[in-house]
Amino acid sequence: MWDWMSRTSLATSNAKDTIGYGTKVVGGVSPGKGGQTHLDLPVFGTVKEAVEQVNPHVSAVFVPAPFAARAIIEAIEAEVPVVVSVAEHIPVHDLLRVQEVLRTQSRSRLVGPNCPGVIAPGQCRVGIMPFRQYARGCVGIVSKSGTLSYEAVGATTVAGLGQSLVVAVGGDPMPGTTIVDSLRVLFEHEETEGVIVIGEIGGEQELRAAEMIREYRRSTPNPKPVVAMVAGQTAPRGKVMGHAGAVLTARDVTAAEKARALEDAGAMLVPHPGVMGSTMKALLGR
Repeated sequence: MWDWMSRTSLATSNAKDTIGYGTKVVGGVSPGKGGQTHLDLPVFGTVKEAVEQVNPHVSAVFVPAPFAARAIIEAIEAEVPVVVSVAEHIPVHDLLRVQEVLRTQSRSRLVGPNCPGVIAPGQCRVGIMPFRQYARGCVGIVSKSGTLSYEAVGATTVAGLGQSLVVAVGGDPMPGTTIVDSLRVLFEHEETEGVIVIGEIGGEQELRAAEMIREYRRSTPNPKPVVAMVAGQTAPRGKVMGHAGAVLTARDVTAAEKARALEDAGAMLVPHPGVMGSTMKALLGR
């Protein structure tokens, strides 16, 4: 289900591409326009109405940052299982409110904000990723950075491995879904034979991921290989590097320290995304 602020917005163009990709889009939400149709799909005035009538599994929120929190919370209150938000620069107070709502329930998961979304190549696409370079395959990818996830996709496609599931968790300091959350899915995902983890400066998600990878490798007889990279090796302290959460503060560990933690946990470190495909191919013995 697509959450539109305006039927002439970029969300409409995205919905057309997504429908063309094969994703089953069941309708859209546009306040005050319920009862109409758009792209031959029903338009609802609220998410609650959409849930009652078409029961969507996912809500894709294409709403500008000042209004995004309200749209996300509306989808959570309607108990849509997965909510994907691509908006960047959502006010911090709004994000705190979203986090508070998320903690009060267990039926909805938020992916994002400030992320390109989720894609199972050849099956389903929810987000803004350049889907034509994706190929169905065996490598699962989780990344803070959308752009670096595209690079990893390109490398694994060229290597002939393709992707099973790609989750870009976003670069905001308060994500709805973390790297660890995504690893739990990828380690259990049957189509995923190897996993790529892409972190960056800011926060401690990569340290928690390292802990999980270590425990996974210790407790699993034949663990899936993990290839990892942490961006921001030369980033100066105190300067935001693109994402709102990509900033190396005085209390943060460096990219090098994060990379060392991942390597010590058993991940294979690579210097840049261009070699991720060939490295994973070698680890898989292809």
